[in-house]
Amino acid sequence: MSEPSAPSPNAAAAAAAAAPVPAAAADAASDLHGLLAEARRPWWRRGSTALALLALAALGVGAWLWQREATRQAAPQYVTQAVTRGALAVTVGATGTLQPTRSVAVGSELSGTVTRVLVDVNDAVKRGQLLVELDRARLGDAVRSAQAELQGARARRAQAAATQQEVRARLQRLEEAARLSAGRLPAATELDSARASTARAVADLAAAEANVAQAAAALSTSQTSLAKATIRSPIDGVVLARNVEPGNAVAASLQAVTLLTLAEDLRAMKLSVNVDEADVAQLKVGQRAHFTVAAQPGREYPARVTRVAFGSTTTDNVITYTTQLDVDNGDLSLRPGMTANAIIATVEHEGVLLVPNSALRFTPVDAAAAGAAPAAGSFVSKLIPRPPPTPRRAATGERGNGNGTDGTLWVLREGKAVALQVQRGLTDGRRTEVRGAGLAEGLAVIVDQTAAAK
Repeated sequence: MSEPSAPSPNAAAAAAAAAPVPAAAADAASDLHGLLAEARRPWWRRGSTALALLALAALGVGAWLWQREATRQAAPQYVTQAVTRGALAVTVGATGTLQPTRSVAVGSELSGTVTRVLVDVNDAVKRGQLLVELDRARLGDAVRSAQAELQGARARRAQAAATQQEVRARLQRLEEAARLSAGRLPAATELDSARASTARAVADLAAAEANVAQAAAALSTSQTSLAKATIRSPIDGVVLARNVEPGNAVAASLQAVTLLTLAEDLRAMKLSVNVDEADVAQLKVGQRAHFTVAAQPGREYPARVTRVAFGSTTTDNVITYTTQLDVDNGDLSLRPGMTANAIIATVEHEGVLLVPNSALRFTPVDAAAAGAAPAAGSFVSKLIPRPPPTPRRAATGERGNGNGTDGTLWVLREGKAVALQVQRGLTDGRRTEVRGAGLAEGLAVIVDQTAAAK
């Protein structure tokens, strides 16, 4: 017998396919085919549904956040300041130099050599105190010579007086003899000669008197020159400058030479400032002022206007008027020559209501015009970030000048800006005096508007 042949692989597979398959095996095969199919899908298609949901959620949250921020931006925020009560002044500024109320240049009217200088800078001096001495030898000789000349003139005057007395006596005797002799004695020529001699004696005496006066004047001049060789203080004060040393030669042939500069009591000084021509009309004697100096930073010194010059000074085509202020320097902290910056109060109001000038310039922003509300459009356009709105302000008119011009203030009532009509008065450039119904000290007025804080 022949052996049976082995079944072919195809036949085996067909037989296996034809054979009944259990249910559990069928489910496992289905899962396997599903996994194999999932592995063959592109990576970017995996989880598309979940990603879409997450994206939509993120967009929704972003839209909500943007909408909330836009709402916050649309709500205006106001900056306020309180109305205050106080003093307000319109001022004029000027720069000048501190000077003593009275200073004296002590000099010499004589030429000569300085022998002694008895004071130095900052020394206090009294009226009549000896300051400087010149060489007195030559001047002393001149005085002694003048004294001798005066004595000689007086002697000649006495001699002339004696001669006059003698010739007058002789004339009287001759005239008496002529009267007794009925004109026979003496001779007419002798009588005329006696009369002429008497006239000459009178003239000689007059000349001698003049010579005495001249000699006395010369002596007085010499004595005055000698006195001027000792230079004394004309005032009570202090020495500001010393320009001479012992041994210096003084030549005063053309003008007096300044040896020392003295100042009266420095506890009272004056400040001379140059005021611009545009401001000089506002100045009056008696106006209050204050000034500062670099040597005393942070300290203000009081002063008062005592003189406003009518004459002008021109420097580099700039016209100014010199104004003098009296200064109290009781503590001697100020010194002559210091540069001072002065502020003169030309108009002053006390106890008035004051607001910042920014409050009078402020006008609320129109939210719709400012673009604070969200723009209409598609949902995507709402998601695009927009810049915050920029606050705007508008002026309400010129600054107050004291003439009671109208103005507008804005105040907060129930969270809204409400206009309040006022009259403006004096202004100093930073604050303005205001008057009107509804105004009171402490009232909050709006000075600025900003977007809501983030």
